[in-house]
Amino acid sequence: MATLTLSNSDRRIESPEAVAQFLEPFGIHYEHWPVEGRLSADATNDDILAEYAPEIEQLKQSGGYVTADVINVAPDTPGLDEMLAKFDKEHTHSEDEVRFTVEGRGVFWIHAPGSDQEEANTASVFSIEVEAGDLINVPAGTQHWFHLCDDRHIRCIRLFQDPAGWTPDYMEGGIATDHPPVCWGRSYLAGKTEVKPVVQL
Repeated sequence: MATLTLSNSDRRIESPEAVAQFLEPFGIHYEHWPVEGRLSADATNDDILAEYAPEIEQLKQSGGYVTADVINVAPDTPGLDEMLAKFDKEHTHSEDEVRFTVEGRGVFWIHAPGSDQEEANTASVFSIEVEAGDLINVPAGTQHWFHLCDDRHIRCIRLFQDPAGWTPDYMEGGIATDHPPVCWGRSYLAGKTEVKPVVQL
C-alpha cells in the first residue's frame, strides 16, 4: 500500500483511506486493488492485461482512456538512466498519468503551489511511494516528478487518452533537486513479489 510523506515534516500517512482522502483535494485519485493470488509467477504482459481487464475497462469508461499497456523496468533495462532522467525533473503532462503498480516500487513527488488545503499550505511538496496494488491518477497539468526506489524495478499498467500527451513539459526552475530520492515505505523483500521480473518495454 502507498506511503505518503509530507516533505516539510516527514509526517507519513499509510492507510489507503487516509492517503486517498489527503490526495482528493489535489484532484489525484488513489485506490488500492487486491493483487494476492491474481497472477502466476510467470505472468506475461498479456496475462496482466487480461486479469485486470474489468478494472481497466472501468477506468477507460470513467476517464476517457483509449489504450492500456504494461511497462516493465528493471536494473538491466537498456538505457534505464536516460529513461529515468526524463521524469526525475519537475514537469507536467497534457493528459492524466494513470499507473497501476503490479510489482516493484517508485515515488511520485507532487508540487502543489497555491493549494487551498490547510496542510498543503505548509507542505506544498509531498511524495507518494507506490507498490504492488496501488493505482494512482496524476491529473494533467499537475507539477510532479518520479523516481524508482533502490531496487530500480517497477512493472505497471498504464492507461492513455493519447500516448503523445504523456511527453513531459519541464518547469523552469523546478524544485526536484531540493528533494532527494528517498523511499520510506515497507522494505523491499526480494523474492516476495507475485510476478517474476521480465525486462520488456
